[in-house]
Amino acid sequence: MLFERYGPQHWWPGETPFEVCVGAILTQNTNWGNVEKAIANLKAAEVLSVIGIARLEPSALAELIRSAGYFNVKAARLQSFVRFLQDQHQGSLEHLFSAPWQQTRTELLSVKGIGPETADSILLYAGQKPSFVVDAYTRRIFSRLGLVPEEIGYDQLRDFFMAALPTSANLFNEYHALIVQLGKQHCRPRPGCESCCLAPYCLYHSRC
Repeated sequence: MLFERYGPQHWWPGETPFEVCVGAILTQNTNWGNVEKAIANLKAAEVLSVIGIARLEPSALAELIRSAGYFNVKAARLQSFVRFLQDQHQGSLEHLFSAPWQQTRTELLSVKGIGPETADSILLYAGQKPSFVVDAYTRRIFSRLGLVPEEIGYDQLRDFFMAALPTSANLFNEYHALIVQLGKQHCRPRPGCESCCLAPYCLYHSRC
């Protein structure tokens, strides 16, 4: 139903797997427009690479990604990530993604500043691994539909989708992207239920 309404989403925007990883880290607590500006700055400075980011002074990296917000924190997180790649995987994403994805997820979660949503985004969108990504849109939409509790935790919500859907990176990619589109277009904190294609099935709408 969502696919019929919105069509293919072609996620994640990024020219390379490494750019996707950088975007996944930078998009924490900000919107994608701000991330695009930061990535454009990294490209213009010719440092959008494992070696490029590793060699930058933290203050110089922070200045390049200033538009993404929390730039000092995110600079440290980016450099923690690239050091992890260099120390554990010869600086190679291909090497990182060559292990079973469950093992890779555990490794990513050990990197300072990478939480479950970021780890799953890196796995799914950069590594093409079948690890479902959930976010605030997912929780809001599916709790309003009455399918999960509003206070459900990240891991429990992710498990809900992993158990219900066929294990497919392509499916997980499209499904999450469509959820985000619905969240942006209709299922906002103050929802626009009237034109939402899921309104007939929505417990929240039926109570309004």
